[in-house]
Amino acid sequence: MAYNVDKSDAQWREELSPDQYAVLRQAGTERPWTGELLDEERAGVYTCAACGAELFKSGTKFDSGCGWPSFYESVDPAAVQLIEDTSLGMARTEVRCANCGGHLGHVFPDGFGTPTGDRYCMNSISLNFSAEQ
Repeated sequence: MAYNVDKSDAQWREELSPDQYAVLRQAGTERPWTGELLDEERAGVYTCAACGAELFKSGTKFDSGCGWPSFYESVDPAAVQLIEDTSLGMARTEVRCANCGGHLGHVFPDGFGTPTGDRYCMNSISLNFSAEQ
């Protein structure tokens, strides 16, 4: 898929921290319970840490108990790209930023009690947060 933001590997390495690069560009995962945004409770918007695209609103964030920030839907279905991921010998759905292709995490159909039934399990390091003024 062609993305609106198209940078070379060298450009991404220069712009992102080594940890951000490992997650956003190499589909890594931060350790559970370590992300800075896990306990963020203020109203605001979550954006892609690589390109700034709006991805999630605080009103869709919920405590799933999984160790990563969880949301039940994105700001717009077109804001994220969903890709089948069988890399660990199981079927999962990877979530990428539709603007730059950055790896955000995975979505699971176990968001029990949410309006959509989905749990977008996102890496904090893949996101930035802007609080409402």
